[in-house]
Amino acid sequence: MQLTSPESLIFWTTIIFIVFFVLLAKFAWKPILGAVKSREESINNALASAEAARREMQNLTADNERILQEARMERDALLKEARDMKDKMIADSKHEAQVQGERMIEQAKAAIEAEKNSAMAELKSQVSSLSLEIAEKLLKEELSNKEAQAKLVERMLGDVKLN
Repeated sequence: MQLTSPESLIFWTTIIFIVFFVLLAKFAWKPILGAVKSREESINNALASAEAARREMQNLTADNERILQEARMERDALLKEARDMKDKMIADSKHEAQVQGERMIEQAKAAIEAEKNSAMAELKSQVSSLSLEIAEKLLKEELSNKEAQAKLVERMLGDVKLN
């Protein structure tokens, strides 16, 4: 038998392939399958972790949106409260100023009235004093002369009517 014939080449190739296949199956196949399986599990774990991270990110985003919305609502409420407080303070200040203004006007009117009454009393006092002085001077002048006194008495008696 010739060693280089095509049948012997096929025979030896098949034997070598079977031996090689048995050796591979016995020594390499399990570690290769274990490595592939391990790689598949690590990929699946990574995908599961990525999915969990994505869900957690969505939850965090939703929480952030909710917190941001609550903060906006609280800010709006604080701004409204501050505006209301400002408006109330302005209204109170206007009212207080108006009340004080009216009080000052009333006090000024009372002071003016008191000054007017005081001036009128002083004027009356001066008028009555002047009237008395004038009457005194007239009476002195008229009573200094006897004839004028008699005429005055007659005239006054004539003015008096008897009941």
